[in-house]
Amino acid sequence: MIRVIGIDPGLRNLGWGVIDVLGSRISHVANGICHSSGTDLAQRLLSLHSQLSAVVAEHAPQQAAIEQTFVNKDGAGTLKLGQARGIAMLVPAQAGLSIGEYAPNSVKKAVVGVGHADKRQVMHMVKLQLPGAEIAGPDAADALAIAICHVHHSGAGGLSAAIERARA
Repeated sequence: MIRVIGIDPGLRNLGWGVIDVLGSRISHVANGICHSSGTDLAQRLLSLHSQLSAVVAEHAPQQAAIEQTFVNKDGAGTLKLGQARGIAMLVPAQAGLSIGEYAPNSVKKAVVGVGHADKRQVMHMVKLQLPGAEIAGPDAADALAIAICHVHHSGAGGLSAAIERARA
């Protein structure tokens, strides 16, 4: 079994979702949203780091997946998102995890079937793929979708993992 954490970076709300993968079976472990706190950017980033570190320590994932940053018209907003993404990459790296990075359209295509799905469609498809999961909100659903995308693209728990187990 392989445990994967998906992370949807955000400065205000950083979504996370943990799934277990065994062969072709994917099961929900946990999900949530880290809400930044503090009066300045440094405090907000430290808040996200502390919260995400606690999630990684509690759930002990073996792999991580993060959504790539897209550039938008607001340069300052993109820069702040990039800093939050840095925290989202730092925490799993500190835990020694390999990190997969996926474009938003790749995540949506892997989970919904089309690259330009909206948040409502992503949430619906995540709920279908992880029956019974109580999802903390759209950011957590996106994080679970990122983890699911990682499983499809990396082969985690699938054929390549079975080959590795057979070699051991």
